[in-house]
Amino acid sequence: MSKEGSLAAPTRHVIDWRNPAYTDASAIEAELERVFDICHGCRRCFNLCESFPILFDMIDESPTGELDGVPKAEYKKVVDACTLCDMCFMTKCPYVPPHEFDLDFPHLMLRARAAEFKNGDVPLTVKELAKTERNGKLAKPVAPLANALSSRKDKPGRAVLEALSGIDKNAQLPQFCSRTLLDQAKEKIPLNPDAPAVGRKAVIFATCFGDYNKPETGMAALKVLAKNGVETAIIDPGCCGMPHLEHGDIAQVAGQAEKIAAAFIPWLDKGYDPVVITASCALMLKFEWPLIVPDNADVKRLSDAVFDIDEYIVDIAKTEGLAEGLNPIEGGISVHMACHARAQNMGPKAAQMLRLLPDTKVDVIERCSGHGGTFGIMKKTRPYALKVARPAVRTIKKNANAHLCSDCPLACKHLVQVIDDNGDPAPSPSHPIEMMALSYGL
Repeated sequence: MSKEGSLAAPTRHVIDWRNPAYTDASAIEAELERVFDICHGCRRCFNLCESFPILFDMIDESPTGELDGVPKAEYKKVVDACTLCDMCFMTKCPYVPPHEFDLDFPHLMLRARAAEFKNGDVPLTVKELAKTERNGKLAKPVAPLANALSSRKDKPGRAVLEALSGIDKNAQLPQFCSRTLLDQAKEKIPLNPDAPAVGRKAVIFATCFGDYNKPETGMAALKVLAKNGVETAIIDPGCCGMPHLEHGDIAQVAGQAEKIAAAFIPWLDKGYDPVVITASCALMLKFEWPLIVPDNADVKRLSDAVFDIDEYIVDIAKTEGLAEGLNPIEGGISVHMACHARAQNMGPKAAQMLRLLPDTKVDVIERCSGHGGTFGIMKKTRPYALKVARPAVRTIKKNANAHLCSDCPLACKHLVQVIDDNGDPAPSPSHPIEMMALSYGL
């Protein structure tokens, strides 16, 4: 029986990327047409990202006022504007499976990009930027030089970089560090023997960004866990594959999933809980990997066991209780709920965790930052990223808190840059676990 909308929990199909029909151009075009027509009749997602306004404007401005008036070559504009944030699927669309319309907009955009990748239509710059693990290793020995060359202060250099690569000269790029997270974590942090959670063991997935670009997040996690009596190890067996997923290289993601899951299994056998410090990477381990390599037992086991770092701290608080010593944080905290944290379907764990801090004002921002991997730095898409960021930036200014944090480091950095470029005082970007470490005085 046909129903308008659905009250059932959304489900996702296995991604059939090995099937030649998956990247068949005519099949993709037909599915884009089917889905876009459904979206046109609903329009519930108009305010989520630029894909939907672009689609609806093209339809409204067409000769017929319907999808049949839009040239199919224009469909690519909608595909290019999607950041694969999953918010339409998770929070808005009433037609996701098990509804009979069977609509999964983000994974359809992924399918279209997989076809582009197969056909060699992905720009070289995008493919090279996706090699985050390699880039981090190359930059580590020359981090000060790499950071100087990528700085916005080097206006001539950034203008040349923009002309050669398409990277917007005004976009602030991630900084590299000479002492990575794995380097710093060699100095063991003493465990608190009096903490209620003594006996827990956690193995931390450093992630590319956490290891090479922002090790302070991982160090904060290690310190907070040690304060709470949790024995920790930290590993970085490779990139989770999210940057490759964004441009449709699904085979590369599959290979990374199998390799990284195999590296985690010995730790799970020893009773360690797998914990991830970056939201996008946690989403990959939890949900994307099992859909890409559904028959891999290691991936399934890891997916069922993995925690986001905020989720893990909240679990400790609920199960054993947190160690004493948390102090108020002056000036309040604005917590940006990153799309890839929300898409984990675990609830607002960053906010729940920070509300455990005594006498601390915590405000939640549930609007997209607009960044989305390379989306926020490429000249072609950066205007969309800036536009999408505006509602979140307005809320940050209204809250007027001293601190801003997000589970997504790129989202937080992007929001701070937008505020700063508007000439307003901007808080320093941080991760929620860094706020916990600050509260503990670590």
